[in-house]
Amino acid sequence: MQPSFFRDNRDHLRHVTKGGLIIVSAYTAMQRGNDASFSFEQEANFWYLTGINAPDWWVIIDGKSKKSWLVAPEVDDVHQVFDGSLSTSDAQKISGVDAVISQDEADTLLRDLAKQHSLVYAIGDDARAEHYDFSVNPAQKDMWLRLTRTFADVQDCRKQLAKLRAIKQPEEVRAIKKAIKLTVDTFKNVKQSLLLLQTEYEVEAEFTYAFRKSGAVGHAYDPIVASGKNACTLHYNQNQQKLQKNSLLLLDIGARVDGYAADITRTFAVGTPTPRQTAVHAAVEKAHKQIIKLLRPGLSVLEYHKTVDDIMQDALIDLGLLTSKDDTKTYRTYFPHAISHGLGIDVHDSLGGPTEFASGMVLTVEPGIYIPEEGIGVRIEDDILITDTGHTNLSAALPTSL
Repeated sequence: MQPSFFRDNRDHLRHVTKGGLIIVSAYTAMQRGNDASFSFEQEANFWYLTGINAPDWWVIIDGKSKKSWLVAPEVDDVHQVFDGSLSTSDAQKISGVDAVISQDEADTLLRDLAKQHSLVYAIGDDARAEHYDFSVNPAQKDMWLRLTRTFADVQDCRKQLAKLRAIKQPEEVRAIKKAIKLTVDTFKNVKQSLLLLQTEYEVEAEFTYAFRKSGAVGHAYDPIVASGKNACTLHYNQNQQKLQKNSLLLLDIGARVDGYAADITRTFAVGTPTPRQTAVHAAVEKAHKQIIKLLRPGLSVLEYHKTVDDIMQDALIDLGLLTSKDDTKTYRTYFPHAISHGLGIDVHDSLGGPTEFASGMVLTVEPGIYIPEEGIGVRIEDDILITDTGHTNLSAALPTSL
């Protein structure tokens, strides 16, 4: 991405906050084990505004002066030797900010800005955090608390950023298409050599090799390589078991390229599928095609979900898994997840809480049927761009067949 992309994003955020002051923090590095950190992955909003992919930076965007500053972290000599750091000149070149300043300079600037702005926008608490089974990165909370000591009012700008990010710009669509093409090409190659692979981890390794060899960062999320009954665990990612002959293999995998993610799922047969496996896959494949056809700008999100429920309930009835559409408990037993989510910098990008779909949105369509008692799990997922006249299936080059 060019610096103009990030400058424009900051300008758009200034506009929607009506000339407000916005201060957003990067993530901080997180512990992996003992004295080592995990490989760093940036907070999506911060990257969208700056392009900086390094920990502990923050950006100050002043809507009144129309200026922006990056605040560099303090890096001691020991960490500089072992880990290096992003130079101020490179940071300014990447982001297109007006200046890069130190932490001490930032403290002085904040005091001056507080005389002009009683209100500051920042990234607030994630409303879904209570449902997570992991600890959230503390950087945003730390920044929020820091700002409350200087400003009279701190407000969350997640919603404004989500709405901006929901409509993809041409360069964003190009990046997503590159990630999808790499993922699709690798899916095709893996399917051709599937009979030569014996374990889930060998399949994973083929994708990892292809992604890294291409120069991509790698996987956009932990890959799911689920053989047989493992596919009934939606986020299964141990990927350690042997492939089972005459069973199904669910692959949910996406590359990350130029900061953007692909997210594609296919279910392949390992050997000869049983009639029941074939029937379940056919039901999901039929539903998948029906659901994609629904998508267009102006389509009510509520109507979309109602129609999806009808389609998926019909599929389950045809398979003998559901007898009544009023039986929502059984319905959700066999189709327990959402049909779609946004796609972009985050694999699960927010669409900004829309009431209807709009041109420029990119989202997944991923129907699935999971029958734990039969050891069968099938999901098919494609990445869809909403256009002015309808939609484009960005991953249509990858067949959905067994």
